[in-house]
Amino acid sequence: MQAANRLQKALRAGSGLSFGAWQMLPGSNISRIIARSGFDWVVVDTEHGNIDDGAMHEAVAAIAGCDVSPLVRIAANESWMVKRATDQHQHTAHGVIVPLLNTVDDAKALVRSAKFPPAGQRGFGSPFAMEKFGGITQMEYLQQANQSLLTIIQIETQEALHNIEEIARVPGIDVLFCGPFDLGNNIGHPILDGTMHDELKEAVAKIQRVAKENRKASGIYATSGEQAREYADQGFQMVSVATDAASLPASMQSSLTSARGSYVHSALNMAKGAIRGR
Repeated sequence: MQAANRLQKALRAGSGLSFGAWQMLPGSNISRIIARSGFDWVVVDTEHGNIDDGAMHEAVAAIAGCDVSPLVRIAANESWMVKRATDQHQHTAHGVIVPLLNTVDDAKALVRSAKFPPAGQRGFGSPFAMEKFGGITQMEYLQQANQSLLTIIQIETQEALHNIEEIARVPGIDVLFCGPFDLGNNIGHPILDGTMHDELKEAVAKIQRVAKENRKASGIYATSGEQAREYADQGFQMVSVATDAASLPASMQSSLTSARGSYVHSALNMAKGAIRGR
């Protein structure tokens, strides 16, 4: 299973650096387009994305079929949501991302949901989950799943930042993932003009530092390739580069702007049109 989990292999090799993308729009064709773009992992976003349960399973299968790690961001720290992402319909994720996790008890509850005994309380019985890890047997899946499925938590509130050292020490948590936009909102320094307040920068650096001190991987959400490179240079290992919902309109708008030409050229065309209309 670990050999099939591309993200886990990347996190354990050398610098541990990996780059990924966010899928927010439904459709397995979109999943494959993103996965074939060269990313190590793709997050299927069921929290803020327009992706329901069925679309999530189709996306996970499509991404895994491209030898890229499918991750699912569930909407909340609920046991049944973890189960739907990891245990159903022949399409199991290689890891789960959980938003708005605030306390040690929250982290322990997640581990109980995501891990089989003795590490957790996850129920065993699905005949489908192992198919996205190279067709291993049920018993092989049971024996390997706790070490192979990544449990990723988002640090994005003041409370989580306050408790981060204790959260990072919880066994079974693999990655501390920074959500800078929600974190900025929660500590009173929202990102409004694309720049970060110094206190937010310090909070982001703290997440990376605490993860390293506790031998956890660190991840962060970036909004551009340039920003992603900066975070990678700072030591973050799991770096999100782009989302489909942002990249698609940005690309189309850029192409349209190029087609229309410069402002002067557009103004001349408008003037010509006005003259013809007289």
